[in-house]
Amino acid sequence: METVAIVGRPNVGKSTLFNRLTGERKSIVDDQSGVTRDRLYGVVNWNGVNFNIIDTGGYTPESDDVFETAIREQVEIAIEEASLIMFVVDVTTGITRMEDAVTDILRKTNKKVVVVVNKVDNSQRAMDATEFYSLGFELLFNVSSINGSGTGELLDEIVRDMDNDEELFEEDIPRITVLGQPNAGKSSLVNTFLGQERNVVTNIAGTTRDSIDTRFTKFGKDVIIIDTAGLRKKAKVHENLEFYSVIRAVRTLETTDVAIVMIDATKGVTSQDITIFSLAARKQVGIVLVVNKWDLVEKDTNTAREYEANLRKRMEPFTDVPIIFTSVHEKQRILKVLDIAIEVYERRKLKITTSKLNEFLQATLQKYPPPFVKGKKVSIKYITQLHTRTPSFVLFCNNPKYIRPSYKNYIENRFRETWDFTGVPLNIFYRAK
Repeated sequence: METVAIVGRPNVGKSTLFNRLTGERKSIVDDQSGVTRDRLYGVVNWNGVNFNIIDTGGYTPESDDVFETAIREQVEIAIEEASLIMFVVDVTTGITRMEDAVTDILRKTNKKVVVVVNKVDNSQRAMDATEFYSLGFELLFNVSSINGSGTGELLDEIVRDMDNDEELFEEDIPRITVLGQPNAGKSSLVNTFLGQERNVVTNIAGTTRDSIDTRFTKFGKDVIIIDTAGLRKKAKVHENLEFYSVIRAVRTLETTDVAIVMIDATKGVTSQDITIFSLAARKQVGIVLVVNKWDLVEKDTNTAREYEANLRKRMEPFTDVPIIFTSVHEKQRILKVLDIAIEVYERRKLKITTSKLNEFLQATLQKYPPPFVKGKKVSIKYITQLHTRTPSFVLFCNNPKYIRPSYKNYIENRFRETWDFTGVPLNIFYRAK
């Protein structure tokens, strides 16, 4: 997917616009400037086209404040990585010195720039917004992030030259990405696969700065393995290059089939491990969990079982994922990781005939029909599979809004009992017949 960056000076409504376009209250909104310090990532879907969107902190030029300096650096990185820039301005304050500073930066790029005049919620403000044409950018849209007016036309322009990634995706050689926190053993795992020091390995966290693709053709396998920079909490990332690395690792997932998520067994299961796992799940890629450095853990008979139980509890609700305990240093169960990743890749491509799906549906409904809700009967009539990268199914019924989450979980569990979807996120939609 293409990437769009939201930039502008502090307190013009960038985070409010981000929340409006993504449909989530993910970005903190406050009247105080400088609230957004790290870049926030989201995904926007408009007319069948998906794109990444980055919310940046307010750009403050020539400031000595440590936080404002960090924000300025992040904005510059976001501009470098994005394919389109949304330059947000505030109609109530007009053009300020900081708008001129941002304009000078954007004029030096060859990226498409769309000026978004925010807080335009009446005819007088619409007239005032024409002032911003003097910035010299051709594309200008009046919006109100609070109530959403004007955002439809803005999104139409943003996706105009974008392609639907579902249609363009071609299944070819499996692309397997290795993710995890710094120093979890990602590069060592890749080097062990390849039998050579393809990637720099040290015990210093953050050695890998970029995503590295390598073709692997051994033992009857043919895959592309991608080593990524370690993903750590943003609060602990201080260097520009690490900011850049996180963007590249996130973007790598857009073209990944299976993610190998590595966990350092000596540190236990951390919140950041779960965040990385959740990121891969949201990107709808296959997942294999690898608990590395298992040789360094003091063990008894139940250690692995208890560790796995705790890990699956933290992963809820998506727990149908293979977990492998390894030691890259001792070369324990290394090839098994690759074998399981390829199996997950094959499961992700599984296509089920409509006749088999509807046989499954009838048996599932007979075992446990949908409960009545508010006196309304829910009747599921038909099911079919969509042609998408990850297994997606549509169930047609008379009252989809009355299907409870518990019943949706039942349907998904029945899917996983009937067909082996271990490690594969499922999309199950309910539509009115």
